[in-house]
Amino acid sequence: MAILLATRSQRASWRDYLELTKPKVVVLMLITSLVGMFLASRAGVPWTVLVFGNLGIGLCAGAAAAVNHVVDRRIDALMARTRRRPLAEGRVAPAAALGFALLLAVAGMALLLTFTNPLAAWLTLASLLGYAVIYTGFLKRATPQNIVIGGLAGAAPPLLGWVAVSGQLSAEPLLLVLIVFTWTPPHFWALAIHRKAEYAKAEIPMLPVTHGEAYTKLHILLYTLALLAVSLLPYAIHMSGLLYLACALILGGRFLHWAWALYRDSKPHAAILTFKFSIKYLFLLFIVLLVDHYLPLTL
Repeated sequence: MAILLATRSQRASWRDYLELTKPKVVVLMLITSLVGMFLASRAGVPWTVLVFGNLGIGLCAGAAAAVNHVVDRRIDALMARTRRRPLAEGRVAPAAALGFALLLAVAGMALLLTFTNPLAAWLTLASLLGYAVIYTGFLKRATPQNIVIGGLAGAAPPLLGWVAVSGQLSAEPLLLVLIVFTWTPPHFWALAIHRKAEYAKAEIPMLPVTHGEAYTKLHILLYTLALLAVSLLPYAIHMSGLLYLACALILGGRFLHWAWALYRDSKPHAAILTFKFSIKYLFLLFIVLLVDHYLPLTL
């Protein structure tokens, strides 16, 4: 078996290594990072910070994702949506994936230290370790609240983008983190309901497995209500204007519609449809926040 895996790992393509970085997830993270950068200043973002700052954040996020592939390779092989991943199928060896992750992390940190500032670099490293070590290595297997506690690392990109430009912490980027942090549980738990049997087979204590679907659906609904309230705070603190307020209410109302449909079992495939809408929700909310920043509509 070892010889077979070694042979298959030699046939790894660049696409396999790209897949290790979870590019779709990283792109969504970089959108929130990009928005954080532009929200940090009305005077514009230096092109070096814009390009190399986001590249550094993206490389570190990709490094964390690659470590996740290594740690979860046994679990991935048991689940339909992940069983074709490079490590699960043996196309990439664990040692090669860890070496790749280290290379990405070092390159990302070098870019951040060179083109942004030390605070942005060390916060990015903390986020990387939070996801790769604390969440993936411990929380994911230890508690059904794994995604709530571990979600803080995934919520960091808008803060990282803001700090990369400003060089300091403030209330506004922490509010952006709070939005993503509150969004994460209903987003991921909806997928967990859809993939409940696979998580149970892999012995991962996701909330639908440990507490049942009804309990999880209730908490998705409650978190979605909390998200709607939190999403209005940028307007409340005069960080945004009426355009953002109107769009946040519309998007939040639509998210709540799907959460209610999931709770009531009133639509077929509501879990996966809620999950898919949640991705659109976060993307559109941050884009509107950015547009509103440069085209403010105030009372």
